[in-house]
Amino acid sequence: MERVIYLKSKILQIKEEALRELRELDKPEALQELKVKFLGKKGSLTALLRQMGSLSPEERPIMGQIVNEVRTRLEEAWEERSTELEELALKKRLATERIDITLPGTRVPRGHFHPLTQVIEEIEDIFLGMGFQIAEGPEIESDYYNFEALNLPKEHPAREMQDSFYITEEILLRTQTSPVQIRTMEKLHPNLPVKIIAPGKVYRNDDDATHSPMFHQVEGLVVDHGIRMSDLKGILLNFSRQMFGESREIRLRPSFFPFTEPSAEVDVSCMLCGGAGCRLCKGTGWIEILGSGMVHPKVLEMGGYNPKEVTGFAFGIGIERIAMLKFGIEDMRLLFDNDLRFLQQF
Repeated sequence: MERVIYLKSKILQIKEEALRELRELDKPEALQELKVKFLGKKGSLTALLRQMGSLSPEERPIMGQIVNEVRTRLEEAWEERSTELEELALKKRLATERIDITLPGTRVPRGHFHPLTQVIEEIEDIFLGMGFQIAEGPEIESDYYNFEALNLPKEHPAREMQDSFYITEEILLRTQTSPVQIRTMEKLHPNLPVKIIAPGKVYRNDDDATHSPMFHQVEGLVVDHGIRMSDLKGILLNFSRQMFGESREIRLRPSFFPFTEPSAEVDVSCMLCGGAGCRLCKGTGWIEILGSGMVHPKVLEMGGYNPKEVTGFAFGIGIERIAMLKFGIEDMRLLFDNDLRFLQQF
């Protein structure tokens, strides 16, 4: 029994020492090191247990019960101290990282639509309100749809007006949204009316303050029985007034486009001087905004319609041109520079 009494006193001594060091501990990361010191494979309590082999069979159960009670108490003490240290660490963080919720938060910058997108959506809204539908077509186009079906055969001199980005001899980046006219008429034939606008990107080999190798157009097409030039003028007058102001007037000047006959350039009365003459309109009182005309009979035939039975008009609007006039932008390249100092003005 003397051996039992000795081992029991040593175990209780280890218990008290462990509990004392545990109470003095103030860093959560040191908990595991202390646990290994007393309860690990090479810990002081484990080393003492190895001496139980020298006890008699009657003494071993007594010592086993004492050891289990001490081990259980120490493990409970470790859990309790771990919780206490975590709470203390949290309180310390809350004290040092306190947030004043009454202060204004960090404002997250809000984006907005690009000025070109704003103009495109405004144009679409205007024409949708007049009963038009929106049509789309591929930006990589065949020579047939881009030129031949629009009354520009391979030998036509008007092709020299457009320096195109060819991929092969028969495939190119479209130079205009006009191919959507043919594709739409082929798709809808023989149904009437055809009444669409086709906004989208187009590509030409040109780059300066008023031109870009990639820019945007909106093509318009109406085909039905009895369509006249006066219908075209009425549509474009309504568009101009909704886009630039109710006091605007338009005039049609004779022009030439291979896919319309007769053809006309459309000018709007200057929104800055009201037609009196200024720097914006170069003293004329008028500003050119788009090209238009009655659909050429050969184009109607290419689309599958009989030009003796139906007529139509078409127009093409340069979106960058409209944006520059609407927002007073003098250099088109600003629209593509992605300079936030410029874009945030709109």
